[in-house]
Amino acid sequence: MAARGQGKSDPFSIRLAMPEDRFVREEAKRLRQSRGTIVEAYTAEAIRMRRFPGIAFRGEDQRRRAWVLGTGLDVWEIVALVREFGSEQKVVKEYELTPGKIRVALAYYNESKSEIEEQLTLSRRSAEELSSRFPFIQSFEAATTVAGT
Repeated sequence: MAARGQGKSDPFSIRLAMPEDRFVREEAKRLRQSRGTIVEAYTAEAIRMRRFPGIAFRGEDQRRRAWVLGTGLDVWEIVALVREFGSEQKVVKEYELTPGKIRVALAYYNESKSEIEEQLTLSRRSAEELSSRFPFIQSFEAATTVAGT
């Protein structure tokens, strides 16, 4: 997880319990990053989950994204739904999301706008751009036509 545009604090040292230290060492080796970078990324994620109860993170190491527990939806998807429907109440009714889940997603968005806006931009790529970039991907219609032949 990248730094969020703020400077670094003064350095300090920590001692981890053996199981956690072993895990950090293995992750650092696997990801080819320093132990400090691993601890910083995991700490930032844990702090964000504490600040926004109901938010968790998923995805590959370099492509982690925030999602709302109990929904299956990423934060960017809930933000997109609220924009599309024009109100939280319409999203609650249409998708059976609780107002609390929508509020935590919007609160996370307000704190992390650049992160979520980047994901929203990626989600709006055209079919032509996607097929140019990923020529092996087929649309649902094309896949079902091929399967039906």
